Amino acid sequence: MGLFDEAKSMNFSLYGQWLGIISIILLFVLGGVGFIGHVVFSIVGWVIAVILLFVEVPLITRCCPTGPRFDSFIAYFENTWFRAILYLVFAVVMFLSNLIGPSSLIACAVVLLLAALCYGGAAVKGQPFASSSILGGTGVDNVV
Repeated sequence: MGLFDEAKSMNFSLYGQWLGIISIILLFVLGGVGFIGHVVFSIVGWVIAVILLFVEVPLITRCCPTGPRFDSFIAYFENTWFRAILYLVFAVVMFLSNLIGPSSLIACAVVLLLAALCYGGAAVKGQPFASSSILGGTGVDNVV
């Protein structure tokens, strides 16, 4: 199943996963750009990006050696409700960066919030979690 088939599937957890990947890229890039003005929030953004990388890309958890505690922590977020809460908390943290002053980190916060809304929509609709086959997951074929 390709990207276009996943987009047509109307599975909000897939949309949330792709928004999560976009937010990871934005957190790394905009964290570097805004490092001078927002040192603390840039570092927090990088930490959030690494956590989301392990949560969103199943292939990485297979390639990188991790401990059983970390694996159980990541497995906790296979539920769409918990992913929605995780993304909402991360979005609030990134929105707080604007209390110091306006910065480009607001884009990260908006994309994190959109991902939280997608995962929340999947949870409300009762859609099971699906991971994109492009990123090493099972895709939506095994879910629908």
